Amino acid sequence: MTPRRHRTWPLIAAATVVLAGFAAVLVAAAQPSSPGSAAPASPPTEPGISTAAASLLQLDPLGTAASKAPDYTLTDQRGRTITPSTFRGRSVVLTFNDDECQDLCTLLAQDVALADRDLGPAASRIAFVSINANPYHPAISDVASWTDSHGVGGDANWYFGTGSPATLAAVARAYGVPIELDAAHQSVVHGTEIFFIGPDGAERALGQFGTDSASTAPFAHTMAQEAVDLLPASQRRPVAGSATVDLATGDTGIGTRPKPFSLPALTGSGRVTPTTGHYTVLNFWASTCTACVGELADLQKVSAEFAGRADLIGIDVSDDAAAARATTRQAGTGYPLAVDANGSVAGAYRISGLPYTVILDPTGQVVIRHPGAFTAEQLEYILDSLVPPATK
Repeated sequence: MTPRRHRTWPLIAAATVVLAGFAAVLVAAAQPSSPGSAAPASPPTEPGISTAAASLLQLDPLGTAASKAPDYTLTDQRGRTITPSTFRGRSVVLTFNDDECQDLCTLLAQDVALADRDLGPAASRIAFVSINANPYHPAISDVASWTDSHGVGGDANWYFGTGSPATLAAVARAYGVPIELDAAHQSVVHGTEIFFIGPDGAERALGQFGTDSASTAPFAHTMAQEAVDLLPASQRRPVAGSATVDLATGDTGIGTRPKPFSLPALTGSGRVTPTTGHYTVLNFWASTCTACVGELADLQKVSAEFAGRADLIGIDVSDDAAAARATTRQAGTGYPLAVDANGSVAGAYRISGLPYTVILDPTGQVVIRHPGAFTAEQLEYILDSLVPPATK
């Protein structure tokens, strides 16, 4: 295989242990561009992708620079041999992933699962292929375990390929994907490329999954639409879902500055209002939501870790206040909690289900919208990417 050099890609920590020595690199590399200051997005490859959606994926159409994707021979989580020819006739969304990752790669898995729902019947014409970036865990059982535990085990078009450490290194070089290893800690730092490969086996566009991939609904929809747009014209059609839900110019989409709210505190007689100057994490939840209750301990952990650097506000939506207070007491929740008794703030933020997390930057601008629960590792990674380090 001939190594090729693409544009410079950020690296993500993709192991349970994140090396302190890589911290500065990761924070600098993963800083997302705010919509107000970002360079103009590359034009979408097809009319189905808006400029705003293309910007979310940092989509870079290759046009006349398209070339055949590098070859590989790997084994997927089901023990089947996969090569580029396995997917000939289908669009391929190819990434590199770590089978020990508990943070950003897990968000990608959520994106893939939702993209498959948006694709519907078209999912049979799309392959999501991920190549193991972790040579310390190259076994088929490793990629199978990660697949099953991160919600894509039931997706017939998900392929998590692995091989010997030498083979994995050679494939990464061929695709120009940077991977840094630390043998002492068995930790991995790898690039966040997304390769969009057409049914003819040629790379048609490049993108990346970074902090913005936490905005699962629009990210997944755009990823799915880009893959469909690479199919023959007779097979192209709009996929379900919408990128406009979170990318619109309304009051609470990504890049907007929602009007500040003031809600009664869940405990005491005060009120809770988000303030500017810090990143603010708004977590919409209810005591009747099992996933919401399950993430409270992780949210408390992150709140304590980022005290003084980022604020966390829990917004209890259309819930019994007494039950909510009992739940948060049991969970040891110490961050501010607000009561959205009639769901007015959740409605203004277009919260589609619980739990749901919205992150505001220090100016009050929406930078992340994430449906579903966050683990501590996921939210820590995102905030580490966004929030300046503490000064001593």
